[in-house]
Amino acid sequence: MSATLIFIIGGTLAAAVPLMLAAMGELVAEKAGMLNLGVEGMMAIGAATGFVTVVATGSHVLGFVAGGVAAMALSAVFACLTLPFAANQVASGLAIGILGLGASSAIGKAHEGTTVAALSKLDFGPMSDLPILGPSLFQQDYMVYLSVLLAIGVWYVLGRTKLGLIIRALGESPLSAHMLGYHVMLIRAGCVLFGGAMAGIGGAYLSTAYTPLWAEGMVAGRGWIVVALIVFGSWMVPRIAFGAYLFGAISLMELSVQALGLNIPSQLLSASPYIVTIIILALISRDPVKIRLNSPMSLGQTFKNQ
Repeated sequence: MSATLIFIIGGTLAAAVPLMLAAMGELVAEKAGMLNLGVEGMMAIGAATGFVTVVATGSHVLGFVAGGVAAMALSAVFACLTLPFAANQVASGLAIGILGLGASSAIGKAHEGTTVAALSKLDFGPMSDLPILGPSLFQQDYMVYLSVLLAIGVWYVLGRTKLGLIIRALGESPLSAHMLGYHVMLIRAGCVLFGGAMAGIGGAYLSTAYTPLWAEGMVAGRGWIVVALIVFGSWMVPRIAFGAYLFGAISLMELSVQALGLNIPSQLLSASPYIVTIIILALISRDPVKIRLNSPMSLGQTFKNQ
């Protein structure tokens, strides 16, 4: 039983990393009023680019950088369409998502089935030897801990700094922020690029650390789960972080149930994260007033400098 607990706790922390990274980036973009539905494609191109870079260089750090830059470039296309040209954000996000999926397939085609070395685990000395908690909490790779620090940093910046206040102001009333002298287009573009970079790094972690091999379609809907997480968390960092770990645990359900010896169809377990996503969104949607109170007022609305 202790081995199963270690697997579940440790596996949940690792499984949540791609979701946490991408969700924090998407949260910043949405707080600025930019609804980018291309997270799936950005994670996919980050996964492919990061994997190819690690194969070529042997460096996971360069892989994360390359994945972040590739997804950032894709998000720049979204920013270009929706900011200066005022294109519809939903349509533009879907378009770059499809573009990212296609580009990732082309980039990774030559490496189908190839594996790379996983990230090494950190050693916290005596804490790593604690029963159950040691192996599950203190024997993880550094990205697990960086994802937590990222969430804390985003929470602090959005809630406690002038920059965060400006970003939130853009999400509520870009016209008012423009009248106060803030460059709405530039700041929104920066938030979109940050969101793209985080999605790309999340994708790169997925392909080079969590499951260190390349297989087409390995993102497997996580980008859509990220979009759902923002609504699930009511645009609040602590709730979104909780949702990331919750969905991380659900994604391990198939292996966890097998370890416990329960006889449940594997197809049902594989589909469980998406079933839970649908159920949660259905429950949340029953209270549209609460959604409107928590969501940025100008989310998804185009704005052009007068």
